[in-house]
Amino acid sequence: MDIQMKRGLLEAAVLSASRDADSWGYQIIKDMKPYVEISESTLYPILRRLEASGCLTVRTEEFGGRLRKYYHILSAGRERLDAFREDWKEVLAVYSFIVREEKTP
Repeated sequence: MDIQMKRGLLEAAVLSASRDADSWGYQIIKDMKPYVEISESTLYPILRRLEASGCLTVRTEEFGGRLRKYYHILSAGRERLDAFREDWKEVLAVYSFIVREEKTP
């Protein structure tokens, strides 16, 4: 898969994993696992990019004697997720064209 396309898909998936409630890294990986495999080394740079772009905010809390970062989706993140859903309709149309069956002469 094209790396730019995969990057966009993973960013949208991370935003989606954070849309209903604040979440932390391991939980995001666990929530995404039935749909896509993502490693910590892939996830955390995505989280930092989304935070830098104003899509997510992060807070740190103690949990079980350790510090845990919780990610919260912001309105810019929700707007980006909505834009992704709209763009996806076009991607599906192109996909349908590509995989259509060949006509027999």
